[in-house]
Amino acid sequence: MKNTVFIHTNAKQMVGALVSAHSLRRNSRNPDAFDVRIITQEDFPKFRDYEGKKFLRAGTQRVWTNDDLQSFTPLRFMPPELMGYEGRAIVIDPDIFAAGDVNELFERDMQGKAIFARHRPGHNGRPDYIASSVMLLDCAKLRHWNLADNFDALFRGERDYEDWIILAYEPRETIGELEPEWNDFDRLTTRTRLLHNTKRKTQPWKTGLPIDFTNRVKFAWLAKLLGNNGITKPGRYQRHPDPNQEKFFFGLLRECVESGQIDVDFLKEEIDRRHIRPDALDQMRQAPSPSELQLA
Repeated sequence: MKNTVFIHTNAKQMVGALVSAHSLRRNSRNPDAFDVRIITQEDFPKFRDYEGKKFLRAGTQRVWTNDDLQSFTPLRFMPPELMGYEGRAIVIDPDIFAAGDVNELFERDMQGKAIFARHRPGHNGRPDYIASSVMLLDCAKLRHWNLADNFDALFRGERDYEDWIILAYEPRETIGELEPEWNDFDRLTTRTRLLHNTKRKTQPWKTGLPIDFTNRVKFAWLAKLLGNNGITKPGRYQRHPDPNQEKFFFGLLRECVESGQIDVDFLKEEIDRRHIRPDALDQMRQAPSPSELQLA
């Protein structure tokens, strides 16, 4: 089974996923050594089965909405199944872009572990927090990952979404630790291997658009005051504080268009759908090549 990078997404983040796929191949010395596969929430009927139904997230009842910006997240547990529980896979979010060679990750000695991911103790108040947005997987060791079964368990109240996403159900001895540069949170330096524009409000391709993701209120009393389970969607996407990360994305996007991987008419449609910012074409035309960026 050929090593495969899976980019999981939904329609709202498809442009990001396509640019991500390009970046993986572009920045590898041997892009033929691995496949890249984009998997989308809309292609899996299981998600539609639970539209409007309640589930637990961090101990609080939420309502599942497929139109949310990150409704694709459970798909990050599907690659072992899609690989027939053989070989190695990497799964990444659609807002992650390669600045280095992903083959270096595939070739890593996994030391008998099933998963490698970035540990993030203390995030969201969880000492056991692990960021599953980038994972290197030994698929043969993850036969218990079955999306339909795990998703069903979520809506039966047998598992909590947050615990699922931060890998709290996995034995800690089976999880190795990725260095920060393999899931670099809104930091682009000469050491960055995979850049993650993880702060949704400042994703460079959405600047100025109305926010279309759920902000979750941290304190229970405030959630009760706001109603709607404390879920709000105020304001607009803001400009990313690092101009280089904006230039990096749009430079990659221009390469996608110039090479025929993305059609300009498709981008115009995505602008009309409010999936990417209104001035995306102008930003793309003005952006330098990613290779020209001066990084610290």
